[in-house]
Amino acid sequence: MAIEVEDMDPVRKSVIAGSWYPGNPSVLRRDIEHYFNSVSGPRIQGEIVGLIAPHAGYMYSGQIAASAYALIRGQKYDAVIVVGPSHRYAFHGVSVFSQGGYETPLGIVPVHQDIAEKMKQISKIVVDVPQAHLQEHSVEIQLPFLQIALGEFSFLPLVMGDQNVETCRQLAETIYQVSRGKKILIVGSSDLSHFYHYNVAKKMDAVTLAYLEKGDARGLCDSLEKREIEACGGGPMAVVMLAARLMKADKMLLLKYANSGDVSGDKNSVVGYAAAVYFRETFN
Repeated sequence: MAIEVEDMDPVRKSVIAGSWYPGNPSVLRRDIEHYFNSVSGPRIQGEIVGLIAPHAGYMYSGQIAASAYALIRGQKYDAVIVVGPSHRYAFHGVSVFSQGGYETPLGIVPVHQDIAEKMKQISKIVVDVPQAHLQEHSVEIQLPFLQIALGEFSFLPLVMGDQNVETCRQLAETIYQVSRGKKILIVGSSDLSHFYHYNVAKKMDAVTLAYLEKGDARGLCDSLEKREIEACGGGPMAVVMLAARLMKADKMLLLKYANSGDVSGDKNSVVGYAAAVYFRETFN
């Protein structure tokens, strides 16, 4: 049975449907199916634990995101943990939206309240800051892809106010603790460099991607802090790397990289996007 809005409180309403992605559910579903059908990439022989996906408007980054989400179509998870950066509200720690759900044109995705409460019990950095979620797009924009890929599922929305390496380490450890005995998917939401010329952006983003491929979360965080590279969701990416390692998902594959200039043709000022997967290798 579909979840009705009045059955769940509080419900975080969409703030980007109709702008960053289609507000009409039929059009949204059609577009995502088109993205999925256009994916050409490797099949993963293993259990997928973590994904990294961009959070720009679907016009620019939808096909990049699809290269990650296509890998989990038809899978079943006990919960999906989506970690995004805070773009609009400054606070310390990591905010969890701990009850109710997030609404998109495709329906409401319920929050896994038990895991949310457990995270707050385990870690002092995981707190309730409702304002951090109200206008934040980095978590919401992942949900339609997850809804098409997985059908019904529950999730945990986490917005990072701090993205330093210690916060990333503590959050990854907390995710590992609450994931024991469960099948959990972790999604790190991030774009890469912002508003450089196409060639400059590609060189800068190549450094970021090298950290991802090496699983070097500390190196990524240090380089971000020194402003050698850019990624608005560098913390979420580091959390996925660290948590995946704790969960013995030590295999990584960079799936796709592009920037907005590849879509718009304007190469004077671009934003970079990447998708990656972290998994445990299995053998038949």
